[in-house]
Amino acid sequence: MDDAGIDGRRRDRSVAAADAIEPPTGFSEQAVASDAGVHDAFETEGPDAWRRAADLLDWETEYETVLDDSEPPFYQWFPDGRLNAAVNCVDRHLDERRNQLAIRWFGKRGERRSYTYLDLHREVNALAAGLRDLGVEEDDVVTLYLPMVPELPVAMLACARIGAPHNVVFAGLSAEALATRLDAADSSYLITCDGYYRREDAFNQKSKADNARLRTETDLAATVVVDRLGDALHVSLGDDEHAYESLVDAHDGETVEPVARDATDLLFVMYTSGTTGRPKGVEHATGGYLSHVAWTTRNVLDVRPDDTYWCAADIGWITGHSYGVYGPLSVGTTTVLYEGSPDYPDRERVWDLIERNAVSVFYTSPTAIRSFMKWGAEYPDRHDLSSIRLLGTVGESITAKAWHWYREHVGGGEAPVVDTWWQTETGAIALATLPGITPMKPGKVGPPLPGIDARVVDEDGDPVDPGEPGYLTIGSPWPGMLRGLREGDDRYRREYWLETEDGWRYRTGDGATVDEDGYVTILGRVDDVINVRAQRFNTAELESAIVGVDGVTEAAVVGDDDGDIVAYVTTRSDVEPDKSLEATIGEELARSVGDVARADRIVFTPELPKTRSGKIMRRLLEDIARGEEFGDVSALRNPEVVGEIESSVRGE
Repeated sequence: MDDAGIDGRRRDRSVAAADAIEPPTGFSEQAVASDAGVHDAFETEGPDAWRRAADLLDWETEYETVLDDSEPPFYQWFPDGRLNAAVNCVDRHLDERRNQLAIRWFGKRGERRSYTYLDLHREVNALAAGLRDLGVEEDDVVTLYLPMVPELPVAMLACARIGAPHNVVFAGLSAEALATRLDAADSSYLITCDGYYRREDAFNQKSKADNARLRTETDLAATVVVDRLGDALHVSLGDDEHAYESLVDAHDGETVEPVARDATDLLFVMYTSGTTGRPKGVEHATGGYLSHVAWTTRNVLDVRPDDTYWCAADIGWITGHSYGVYGPLSVGTTTVLYEGSPDYPDRERVWDLIERNAVSVFYTSPTAIRSFMKWGAEYPDRHDLSSIRLLGTVGESITAKAWHWYREHVGGGEAPVVDTWWQTETGAIALATLPGITPMKPGKVGPPLPGIDARVVDEDGDPVDPGEPGYLTIGSPWPGMLRGLREGDDRYRREYWLETEDGWRYRTGDGATVDEDGYVTILGRVDDVINVRAQRFNTAELESAIVGVDGVTEAAVVGDDDGDIVAYVTTRSDVEPDKSLEATIGEELARSVGDVARADRIVFTPELPKTRSGKIMRRLLEDIARGEEFGDVSALRNPEVVGEIESSVRGE
């Protein structure tokens, strides 16, 4: 690869491969991004090209400097500008779209709620006033432990309005995980709920929050509790606990002056698994993050104000933050929130929602798409999905087979499919096709976006040849990037950055290949992190919980093709690997990580396959779990165990 990187290779050669699919002409003519010179413009202008993104926002104090790179790798975007994220997602739309729907919410039990931009403005202000009454001040971190209910985005925006960073913790995580994140974020305020539904059962979320409070070293000054379950579950409130509805009602009609934040000020912290199993507090700054998210929502997902847009990710994860809340609301569109799973109450649910709400842009994960394929094309085929004009995918690599199925049965064989790559740390999409400009290659995520200097390199940092595996890196800063880690500068440098003769390079932790046209194929994590059920789990965290069970000596965790967690477990010779032990392992995973982390399959094996240096071959175990062919095992220290494991998995 030449010095121009992946993007340079893409521009030097036309994309003429047999597997390339051109954007539909009708789509290209109407696309937000329709100028094929956009890549060249970013290349010519350098960081200044990102003014295109920042200028999508309203600024309290206009920025002059685009990028301050004086102290790498601590880059600052639009450092002399000031703005407020809630204003950009709500207030500025009131003149033109006050009565347009901002949020359409569908609950697990068939409930429906809709918020216009005026409704959203009213409730965000009321909650912001209530939080201030409880003592929340600028820069106080507020932890949100809520399922997919409208109160979650309302709380995020209320925090942003008063300059209080939010720390969203996925509702399925355990009390212990919540306590860890409360302490790590130094958060004295919590917003949770009484409970939520999982299938037909009501789960007590307040009980988990109470247990976390007993474990945490941080004194909670106040807790706000949303009534999600009504008469199905009654919870009592202590002296420093407040009902969400009462708090909002007491301040209904009040308007809180938004706090102008420096573009470099913290908007939120999100905890993600690290290579050691310890969660990392990824920090995102207000100006750069919101600019990047708004630009990619417009140009990559082609979202406009008159769309009804659905990102199916849970807000407890970064995709839900960026493309369920901040992205769509910043561009003034209608965003759909759905509390249930794709097959509840039945397998028609997703398609019924798309049809009834005329969803035009649908963004989901390859894991979900594989499930849709497994259930059968007859489900989407029974519905009128003609409203869809663009499909997106995010989370892990999508196979060419799944890509074609998605386009044919959900997109009517015409809608562009935008495969996207990005991370919690990148904040927003970094690699993808521009749907009105760039040809699509099923199974390949695409080239870097304009302004993203992504390269696939070998262990020495040199570009790899086309088709050769390497490490995906980013060689220059981008607006949505993390501003740092809650755990400090040293860990930030150590975890993510490599200093080279050409400057600092960001290490994504993903393996990849690149073809002659600059299209990247993601091979998966190189630090043993798995993506299942649209959630990211560190194998060290899961395996540590399993090994903590009495009688277990070793464990390896992988994900399979159905998006399930498969745990390979070895025990002491005197321990019987039976159903009772399986149940104990499941309970320990639920206690230490959360119910969502329970293994779907546990395979007991006398040994785990290891290299001669003692490294567990998770890639091989993943192949077995997925029913795929695996290669030569002669280099293993114990190759004979592979056949035994395969037989156990396949029930032979």
